[in-house]
Amino acid sequence: MTSIITGDIVNSRKLPSNIWIDGLKKLFNTKGENPIEWEIYRGDEFQLEIKNVEEALLAALEIKAYLKGIKLDARMSIGIGDKTYQANKISESNGTAFVRSGELFDTLKKQKTTLAINSDNPDIDSDINLMLRLGLTFMDNWLVQSAEFVLTAIQNKGLLQEEIGVKLGINQAAVSRRRKRAQFDLMMELDNYFRKKIKTITI
Repeated sequence: MTSIITGDIVNSRKLPSNIWIDGLKKLFNTKGENPIEWEIYRGDEFQLEIKNVEEALLAALEIKAYLKGIKLDARMSIGIGDKTYQANKISESNGTAFVRSGELFDTLKKQKTTLAINSDNPDIDSDINLMLRLGLTFMDNWLVQSAEFVLTAIQNKGLLQEEIGVKLGINQAAVSRRRKRAQFDLMMELDNYFRKKIKTITI
């Protein structure tokens, strides 16, 4: 069982690619090896394998926060399933996780959503996708400061607000405000819900 995130950068032409591509590569390198586990192709499309399926949503939110921090965004589909063929490049590997991710990705524009999941369990998918659509009402509107806080908090789990403040160069009260504005606690509840539900598929 694995998970595949297929995505593209929304309005990527707004910024020169060198502004976002290096940061994205750096982020992907913390998740796996290029090109076996991640690739950026056709300029602004990407694929990333998250082997620990429970981590898939948080990884997608981390990507979103990074991009929102530089005034971009991504459209992403999370496919959950197996990998039946391992190629040297992720774009040439195959399995139900890849198929589900690709099929879902092709429908995102039509659905007018920027993040969804396809595990082939209709009950779980409809529950999580409804919650994601609700969550995206604030996540799609993160301002730069909120997104920077989210990214730092995800990448430095266990840090106190004061310590996050040091990383961001702001005081604790400002950290608290950003956390609230980003609806971070609600986002983490959504992540916990996702993990619990996904566990029932992967057991």
